[in-house]
Amino acid sequence: MEKLLNEQVVGQIKQAFNDLTNPVQVLFFGSKENCEYCGETQQMLTEVSEIDPRLTLSIHDLQEDAALAAQYRVDKVPAIVIATKEGDKVTDTGVQFSGIPAGYEFSTLINDIILASKGTVGLGAATLEFLQSLTKPLHLQVFVTPT
Repeated sequence: MEKLLNEQVVGQIKQAFNDLTNPVQVLFFGSKENCEYCGETQQMLTEVSEIDPRLTLSIHDLQEDAALAAQYRVDKVPAIVIATKEGDKVTDTGVQFSGIPAGYEFSTLINDIILASKGTVGLGAATLEFLQSLTKPLHLQVFVTPT
């Protein structure tokens, strides 16, 4: 199978992953039926996870692993969940991608992996203070369309 990530991109990711401090678990959810880009997304994540041993990828099927999908609030495929990992304990960071993170979204995926590894969200003090003042859960979604 032909690689999706060329040597130059792999080199850039290796350099970026020098900033990883703690292990990261990436959960991929796909489906054997009616899933455009599941194969490509899984292959891309496999190639990325092979770059650094602090990154672990687990592959799941939305239907077969329905309880796990519900635990991570995954309801569409392909889906990617970024989590922290300490031993066998996996902790959801709340960062999730629906669809293939191609184009500019690929750099966002890499950055989110790095932020999860550092245990930070990359937000300023004023933003963090505002978020701490919220009294109700906030469900934030960002939608991007390839052009």
